[in-house]
Amino acid sequence: MASPLAAALRPQTLDEVCGQQHLLAPGGVLRRVAEGGTIPNMIFYGPSGVGKTSVARIIAATAGKKLCRLNGTTASTADIKDVVAQQDTIDGRGGVLLYLDEIQYLNKKQQQSLLECIEDGSVTLIASTTENPYFYVYNAILSRSTVFEFKPLEPEEVLKALRRAVDIVERSGPLQLEEGALEHIARSCGGDARKALNAFEMAYLASAGTDPRTITLEDVRAVSQRSAMRYDRDADEHYDILSALQKSVRGSDENAALHYLARLLEAGDLLSPCRRLLVMASEDVGLAYPQAVSVVKACVDSAVQLGLPEASIPLAQAVILLCTAPKSNSAMTAIEAALADVRAGSTGPIPACLQDGHYAGAGKLGRAQGYKYPHSYPHHYVKQQYLPDALKDRVYYQFGDNKNEQAALAYRRTIKEEH
Repeated sequence: MASPLAAALRPQTLDEVCGQQHLLAPGGVLRRVAEGGTIPNMIFYGPSGVGKTSVARIIAATAGKKLCRLNGTTASTADIKDVVAQQDTIDGRGGVLLYLDEIQYLNKKQQQSLLECIEDGSVTLIASTTENPYFYVYNAILSRSTVFEFKPLEPEEVLKALRRAVDIVERSGPLQLEEGALEHIARSCGGDARKALNAFEMAYLASAGTDPRTITLEDVRAVSQRSAMRYDRDADEHYDILSALQKSVRGSDENAALHYLARLLEAGDLLSPCRRLLVMASEDVGLAYPQAVSVVKACVDSAVQLGLPEASIPLAQAVILLCTAPKSNSAMTAIEAALADVRAGSTGPIPACLQDGHYAGAGKLGRAQGYKYPHSYPHHYVKQQYLPDALKDRVYYQFGDNKNEQAALAYRRTIKEEH
């Protein structure tokens, strides 16, 4: 095999592309665009190894325009200007199509240099990116382009590519595959066809000393260790997993929450779940079970001191505790309401009776005058105004409908009735 299998097996037609049937099935919107002859500006967004580059190349090859290719990791502003200049050449009279891979690596100035030419249609842009374009691509480029999302491949779709790879290598001689070997690669590649083909190629090369040439299940397990993990602490996947973890806890699904915790820990990320668990204890459980904060803090402290892999045990304890605890977001909604008033400028002078009186001359200024000390009254409660005049009737905290907060509400009503 002179070139990598992944390169040798690159699809040449849309029918050969694995997966992405939501875009490329007969009647699919991207297929209709590709076959319609008029190519708009497009951005292909999705993880690695799912066909973005292949589809872009197939469409570009049929566009009937001068084709230029750039990669955002190496392209400069001068390179982009050279592409734009192609429209003035004989080859570029029919228009220029720029295929720009990894557009997220271009800075704002470089992206802006494309604006005029893609707006007037002299250059058609097909860009691809593994990062969310709504975070990484300049808004003016986005407004002039259509974003298509490519999804990770299902194992059955990866198997199609692997079987094609088997056909190719068998041209050099027979190959025996242990039952389940291809299926294991397909399941463990994380929906990345390129990763799957690279794993298969490694196993194939390792089988050179066997007679007959054989790829075993043990071989593919060795070359695909941890390969199903898709994780980048600065990318969408990181925040998607953290979001799924918190929403699973909020939804009281301990099994889902443990799954997302495991994905974070298996990627070696200890700090992110620790921080998220600490906030969940107050945001999602809160006053329904106030002790959760202390328990979760103890679990997080233990995890940090232990380090991975043992840290997974106290963190699992914290997750299960939060999932199975009663829920209340009353503390969060209360402080959000108070912050909204402060940010809107709704404050006002602090009542004089509450102002600091611990300095000489405070009395002459009217500070702390008329303050009623609650501990001097029955039940340690006395009615007086605490909020500024402009907000004196404002209610931020609403008692939750859980047992703990309802007990606190009942006690509050009792002492108020006696005053």
